[in-house]
Amino acid sequence: MNITINGQRHEVAADTSVAEALESYGAPARGVAVALDGAVVPRDSWQRTALHEDATVEILTAVQGG
Repeated sequence: MNITINGQRHEVAADTSVAEALESYGAPARGVAVALDGAVVPRDSWQRTALHEDATVEILTAVQGG
């Protein structure tokens, strides 16, 4: 199925979880937050949150600075 991660289209298996999508995308395991279709997905839900066709995933990282 096709999903969008940070504005780029990706093809993933039909049963892909948020955690699996992050791993295949190469996102770091720590220091990121994830939104699925505009809603934040708690880290403890990544393994059990399934993606769907045309899902939009945003991977957000915190940046220090001033």
